[in-house]
Amino acid sequence: MSKLWQKDKGTEQSVEKFTVGNDRELDNQLAAFDVLGSLAHTRMLESIGLMEKQDLDQVQAGLKQIFKEVQEGKFSIEPDVEDVHSQVELLLTRRIGDAGKKIHSGRSRNDQVLVDLKLFFRSEIQHLVRNTDILFTQLIAQSEEHKDKLLPGYTHLQIAMPSSFGLWFGAYAESLADDMELMLAAWKICNKNPLGSAAGYGSSFPLNRTMTTELLGFEDLNYNVVYAQMGRGKTERILAQAMSAVAATLAKLAMDACLFINQNFAFISFPDELTTGSSIMPHKKNPDVFELVRARCNKIQALPNEIALMTTNLPSGYHRDLQLLKENLFPAFKSLNECLEMTSFMLQSIRIKEDILKDEKYAYLFSVDAVNAEVINGMPFREAYRKVGIEIERGEFKAPASVKHTHEGSIGNLCNERINASFREILSGFRFEKVESAIEKLLS
Repeated sequence: MSKLWQKDKGTEQSVEKFTVGNDRELDNQLAAFDVLGSLAHTRMLESIGLMEKQDLDQVQAGLKQIFKEVQEGKFSIEPDVEDVHSQVELLLTRRIGDAGKKIHSGRSRNDQVLVDLKLFFRSEIQHLVRNTDILFTQLIAQSEEHKDKLLPGYTHLQIAMPSSFGLWFGAYAESLADDMELMLAAWKICNKNPLGSAAGYGSSFPLNRTMTTELLGFEDLNYNVVYAQMGRGKTERILAQAMSAVAATLAKLAMDACLFINQNFAFISFPDELTTGSSIMPHKKNPDVFELVRARCNKIQALPNEIALMTTNLPSGYHRDLQLLKENLFPAFKSLNECLEMTSFMLQSIRIKEDILKDEKYAYLFSVDAVNAEVINGMPFREAYRKVGIEIERGEFKAPASVKHTHEGSIGNLCNERINASFREILSGFRFEKVESAIEKLLS
């Protein structure tokens, strides 16, 4: 097996298989980012006199060709090659000769995988944010469209007070806005350059780490080389926490949808083709999509704890334990993006039941409104509460004819424009355009 660290002795086959594990398959997802890291690193090497201009030109052209092959789906890690770093260097050396052997100067696989991961995480965060934006925009639009349609609100799963579909859709939109605050924090952690930390203790070469930071579009760098290595595991945990927040919002929304589609609620429905049937009950229309969103997102909510337990007792420096984090985190990106996409897809076809609150069983939803009306007319709150309570006990209670909720964030004043403005402000903090511009220049 081809390894960057191979000397003159091989590794016993069973040890080889166990230590490599699933890394080769997962590393395919890092290929484009490994090339980007090498493009920046070799330009820096030439700037400090560790690579000749002629060699740099060959290396840059060769790396850009490999990047193109990755984008076209033509890149793979060969069976006898250990990881993506080895594969890229091997391909380069085969094609351009000895110049390809110079790209590892001043690097360790440790900081090479660190920069690959951070570049990969940035890309995945951008994908998650864009899918969240699509769902957020849809929720705000549906909140406005259905703002006058009332539905019962519940506490302890008991009928409580009047709510509305405007509030229901808008609540999940605002929840996603808060989730993006956490994602922005994760982005800031991911958007610091670890390249140049080498094995975690720096290099005797006069590396220009600021240069690679700028070339790769990072906002800043991890200055302390020991901390750059310590950041592995911590970065994944923080990112998983942000993903967990989005997942929690989706899981709760999915649970609401499963309840509301139930015949005993019957607040919403979906076209037959978006539900599934039963093998023996011809009447069934099951909300399988939302049940799977709920389960997948509950699984993602366990991810921060999984990562914490895998890393919590590790001392400073690199440890092979960290390799396994990929197995937990990488599939979660795909799963969460699919949950965002499917939730958006399903909500496009949601059907809202109108006049829900005309059913007499919901009359007591308005008991607080009745109490408040008495208070507005001058009765002390406790007396008004007692009066309405007695009317309910005697069966004499009559619900108010209309709902008058006007304060900020209530049925009659959703403040969706402010929620949207807050969401847009958070998204502007990611500055994706800076990253895109830097990568475009690096590849030009």
